[in-house]
Amino acid sequence: MNRKRNIAKTAAACLLCTAVLVTAACGAEAVNRNLITEEAGEQRIVNLFSPMEKTEANAVNIARSAADKTVIMAEEKLGVRVDYVTYTAEDYQDKTYDDVSLDRARNNMDDIYLLNPDVIKVLGEEDLLMDLSGLDCAENLREVVKTANVVNGRLVAVPQEVVAYGLFINKDMFDRYELELPETPEEFLECCRVFKENGIETPVGANRWWLETFVFAQAYADLYNGGNTEEEIEALNSGESRYSDYMRPGFEFLQEMIDKGYIDAEKACVSEAIEGEGPDFLSQKTPIVMAYWGAANAETAYGKPDFNMLVIGFPSNRGRMPVMAMTGFGIGAEAEHAEDALKTLDIMLSDEALQVYAETNKVISPSQNVAVECIPALKPLNDRIQSDVYVLGANANMKLEQWGNTCLIVRKLLGGATVGECMAEFDRLQDETLGK
Repeated sequence: MNRKRNIAKTAAACLLCTAVLVTAACGAEAVNRNLITEEAGEQRIVNLFSPMEKTEANAVNIARSAADKTVIMAEEKLGVRVDYVTYTAEDYQDKTYDDVSLDRARNNMDDIYLLNPDVIKVLGEEDLLMDLSGLDCAENLREVVKTANVVNGRLVAVPQEVVAYGLFINKDMFDRYELELPETPEEFLECCRVFKENGIETPVGANRWWLETFVFAQAYADLYNGGNTEEEIEALNSGESRYSDYMRPGFEFLQEMIDKGYIDAEKACVSEAIEGEGPDFLSQKTPIVMAYWGAANAETAYGKPDFNMLVIGFPSNRGRMPVMAMTGFGIGAEAEHAEDALKTLDIMLSDEALQVYAETNKVISPSQNVAVECIPALKPLNDRIQSDVYVLGANANMKLEQWGNTCLIVRKLLGGATVGECMAEFDRLQDETLGK
């Protein structure tokens, strides 16, 4: 049970914290409340549970988040009222957002839920989420979205954005030492060697959440881009193939970076995302960090560097590889207001609404028909994504949850565990998941 809490905490902190509409992902003080008081009459209500907040029922539109704008569209077109049930967090000491999401969905407390990938997987396997494949918006989804959110043949969740992770590069520092942008793990290590030999103490800025992106890029480059995705996942789910065989090269790569001082394992273990490595990157003390797409647009992250910044994919045997993950909206299988919830979500996730959302937040849309012009720094990463070159860091089709488990095992490596011990943990988890 404690391990499940830790995995949920990790996934919540890694994924929901990247979404613009999140106030916080997990913590001690739960504030579950409807922020709009029900008026007298027969108004149709849809309850939505998520970390986002609507401060006032009649707030001016420009003060609301991109997600709120899509909710407003549904309210106006359908004549419904969406009541938010929120979870506001203060710290990491008690129930996580995932814990609360699971509890509320299992007790049929809401209609629509914003969920992390591991919770989507659990609730989908428990048949507690409706099949959304019949919605009009489902016809326009990118294949990556369908791949990540289909459980037992049913589309159980749909996101408003696809979160892409990449390497944030100080191109000026690469040019200074006449370095080409790396494609493969070997080329990446060579860049780090040159930086280290020229006095750059820590070439790669890291935190305790996102080093698994290196692992995913190397582990699953062939699985997602080799034409046999379904067959390989089926072999993993049956136990015929071992996750440890996929993961080993990425962990050996991280161990080499630790051994050679290219990352500071001790600092990474205690650093929060961006807060830990961000200052050194922005002050040009370190040339490489890893982060998500939206961080390139956010002034509070890397949106205004004093140097030429590029965002590229992670090194793999297939070149620079974006790592993709996503939260998603699901509807309870026994939702009280199921019909209106389905109609509401269909409008919130329509191309019209997703265009508004994408333009507001400058993100990758789950719809293949919606695109926004990205800033020049993101073009290298975006070019790969638009060419359908990527790996998934979370996939509901895999019986073993990926993002949270891999993050925790990477943390074991940072804490001194051997690669062999980390692989043994993957084997143990796979056997436990498959009931062996």
